[in-house]
Formats: sequence, C-alpha cells, structure tokens
Amino acid sequence: MSGMSRTGLSENLHLHWQRSPLAQRWQALPARDRLALMALSAFLLLVLFYLALWQPAQRHAQAARAAFEEQRALYAYLQSRAPQLQGRDLQPRASLDPARLQGVVTASAAQQGLVIERLDTEGVGAVQVSLQPVAFAQLLGWIEALEAQGVRVEEAGLDRAEENRVTTRLSLRVDG
Repeated sequence: MSGMSRTGLSENLHLHWQRSPLAQRWQALPARDRLALMALSAFLLLVLFYLALWQPAQRHAQAARAAFEEQRALYAYLQSRAPQLQGRDLQPRASLDPARLQGVVTASAAQQGLVIERLDTEGVGAVQVSLQPVAFAQLLGWIEALEAQGVRVEEAGLDRAEENRVTTRLSLRVDG
C-alpha cells in the first residue's frame, strides 16, 4: 500500500510540475539554451560547494595546523628546559620573609616588564596574582626570578589570550 501511495504521490508531483509555468517556460526554451542553463547551474553548484564547505574546512584545517605547531614549539621548549629544572629540587632554596612577599612580587614583576591586574593576599606568606596578557617566555623568566628568591608557585592558571601571549593567574607562597 505504501508503494502505491508513493507512486501516486510521485505521479501527482510530476503532473503538477508539468503544469507549472516554470516547466512550461523550460520546455519552450531551445535545447541549446537548456543545455547552457544546466551547465551554468552545475557551475553555480560547484562554486557554492567551494564557498560554503571546502574553503571554511581548509581555513579550519590551517588554523588547527598553526595551533599544533605552536603547541609543538612549546613542548620542545619545555623539553629543552627539563634537564635544567630536574636538579633544582636538590639545590637549597633562598629564604624570604613572608611579610616581604607582596613587595618582592610587585618589584620583580615591574622589573620583568609585567603588569599586575590584581594582587590578593591569601594569609601569611601567600598571594594570588593576575597578570595582563604576557609572552609565555617572559612569564617563565619572571617565575624563575621569583623561585630564585624563595617564592614557590602553588597553582598556575594560563589562558591563551592573543598570539603567543597568555593571561595568567598564579598562587604564590613562601615558606616562613
């Protein structure tokens, strides 16, 4: 029964199409014009496919490749720094008076050219710092300078801001 209704529906649509003014105009066109219109339609479909699907997919693939290369460069940098950092835990740390932590953080950030957006005290010997977007390498240099003065990074939150820059939130602590 459903096959019959499909056939009836198909015949009904075909009959309706043949009676439409558009179909009558199409049939009235010379064969050469119909062929030209079909070729033009095929060309427009190809252009539409390219603009709507292919080109955006290529842009996304290129952006993904660029992000991958950026992550690969960061990984290579971190791997090159690993041997230097492995022996650090064995070295004695400098000690810093917990009361001086906020001043040391502020001064060293200014010295490294970093802009502190927010600095909150979290008890004795602990602060939370939020920085404006900064180059990742510059951030690592600042953290190294802080650690050399006896400041320990408890938590770090990094968000990608702009190209090669990160927005940073750090929880810093000094043992005292």
